[in-house]
Amino acid sequence: MMKWSLLIIVLSFFIISCSTSYNPKTQTADNNTAVNDTVRIANDEIEYEVIIIEPGFNAWLASRAMPRDYYSQSYLEARNNVWVIEYNSRVLQSFRYDPNLYPMQIDYRRGIDYGYEVNYLLYNYLVYFQLTYKQKLGGFQARI
Repeated sequence: MMKWSLLIIVLSFFIISCSTSYNPKTQTADNNTAVNDTVRIANDEIEYEVIIIEPGFNAWLASRAMPRDYYSQSYLEARNNVWVIEYNSRVLQSFRYDPNLYPMQIDYRRGIDYGYEVNYLLYNYLVYFQLTYKQKLGGFQARI
């Protein structure tokens, strides 16, 4: 069985094998601001996992993202394909784009069925990333 893996610290995704679960964890400081925010989606059947570690993303996902099943999987895949291609292009152009925003490539490949949850989570992270860091990836405007 093949495993694809990728780690992006702070702006991160892991795409590797594991069991199905949804496990958000948030640690807060004394002033109740998010210190670490982790959202994890894994699916044993398709052998992929997405872990996003980004301060504020879990709260944003719960409060601002459209609910699951709002978008079709094909819609999410189309946006993810375009945005990931542009994101990965920027990783390779560290002289032009901030390497702190684009530290490592995302291993997301057209033609692989990652399932709805993986696509939903990746899509929402890329929307969050674009809105939070005022970036525009590809031809589609990020919106919620």
